Amino acid sequence: MSHLYTTRVTAVGGRSGTVRSEDGILDLSLALPKELGGKGGATNPEQLFAAGYAACFENAVIHVTRGQADKVRDEDIEVIGEVSMLPNGDGGFKLAVKLDVAITGLDQAKAEEIVKAAHAVCPYSNAVRGNVDVALTVTTR
Repeated sequence: MSHLYTTRVTAVGGRSGTVRSEDGILDLSLALPKELGGKGGATNPEQLFAAGYAACFENAVIHVTRGQADKVRDEDIEVIGEVSMLPNGDGGFKLAVKLDVAITGLDQAKAEEIVKAAHAVCPYSNAVRGNVDVALTVTTR
């Protein structure tokens, strides 16, 4: 299968290090959050995951409506991604995700139908399905 897009990011120093994409557009310091006993003051892998998932999911909503009468435009949707880290019970950790999706201009039933379809096509949703609990909340404006 042909790849549609590939990116490469290098992490050095773990949660107290840096991440940098090969093109240099992404170049960030990382810090362990204060809530986990770190100094904070920089981003962390959970924030980056939440940002990526929210942006990708928003685009999946737009994608599934392209051929429909009820098209969702960029300015009609807001997705708030929340990523939580939890103990997995075996000495390790797991993630849980909550996506709050707000769509303007649709009734609640149609918005929920579109979000369900987006969850089926979003690459992040497909990557974590069966491994990460994802809670979806849909509101209309």
